[in-house]
Amino acid sequence: MAKKRMAVYFQPETIKKIEQEYRGDNCSSKTEFIEKAVKFYIGYLNEEDNINYLSPMITETVKAQIKGTEQRLARLLFKVAVELGKLSHMTAAVNEVDDETLDKLHAMCVNEVRRINGIIDYEDAAEYQNS
Repeated sequence: MAKKRMAVYFQPETIKKIEQEYRGDNCSSKTEFIEKAVKFYIGYLNEEDNINYLSPMITETVKAQIKGTEQRLARLLFKVAVELGKLSHMTAAVNEVDDETLDKLHAMCVNEVRRINGIIDYEDAAEYQNS
């Protein structure tokens, strides 16, 4: 492809920087260096337009994903609460537990959940109850 000539004027300090840097950028000529710089800047400008276009789309996609995740977590928490309610009522129906024991059990469970960061292991609970 044939190159076309174009008159371009630069400030003296810009010319000095071009002369200092073009060989360090593996360019065989100042023209190649300037053309490479112009292409880079055009790409930068185009990328800025793409960011302005893509940023809202990405934000909306992330918001939709988060909302979907929140809804799934809420449904799962509801199901867990129902199961816990069933277990609590079955346990209360089978065992007669006085208020003092119930208060101690509540305090122990709160402390245990804090200590294990909410990760409940049935085997550990069974081991604790059998010891």
